[in-house]
Amino acid sequence: MNKYLTEFIGTFFLVLTIGCTVIPGAPGVIPPLAIGAALMVMIFAGGHVSGAHYNPAVTLAVFIRGRCPAKDVVPYWIAQIVAAIAAAFTAMFLFGKSGTPMEIANIPQAFTAEFLFTFALAYVVLNCATAKGTLDNSFYGLAIGFTVMAGAFSVGAISGGAFNPAVAVGIGVMKLVNISQIWIHIGADLVGGLLAAIVFKIINPDDK
Repeated sequence: MNKYLTEFIGTFFLVLTIGCTVIPGAPGVIPPLAIGAALMVMIFAGGHVSGAHYNPAVTLAVFIRGRCPAKDVVPYWIAQIVAAIAAAFTAMFLFGKSGTPMEIANIPQAFTAEFLFTFALAYVVLNCATAKGTLDNSFYGLAIGFTVMAGAFSVGAISGGAFNPAVAVGIGVMKLVNISQIWIHIGADLVGGLLAAIVFKIINPDDK
């Protein structure tokens, strides 16, 4: 139960930070910095309890890599998605409004952007937080948070920069993207997490 609560709390504050910076239209540099920082601190806070996935695509990657029991996958996903929805409604309550939907005009571009940076995110998580060679390191939260920040700066204008199916649900509820288009994020992000796990196992065949 502690693991699932930790996943809820971390995902909640990640999505709340997105809502609280994007709904009121914070200057362009602020949301990526705040979102990367929120993810970083929540990873440091909850990593020792749940692994601090806060992302269904990361949970999938860690499961395929062999460091997440099958019995935890669906409960993690449920905790993450429920947290994202709760955070979305909290952000809208705080600001008294929802956001302005971003129109994704080029679906192949958006899918590719989401896939590439979710792959990068999951790849960094696997190598910094689960690999034997980086065991007990102190930089994993910073590395993971900076990956999301880099992705948000790089392709946020193309796809919305979710890199996380739970975040996609949250930004859909907040109307920061059209909810009819979140399938782009969900599909691309899960494929990115899956491929990152496969690549990790190819590169690290002895790291079981």
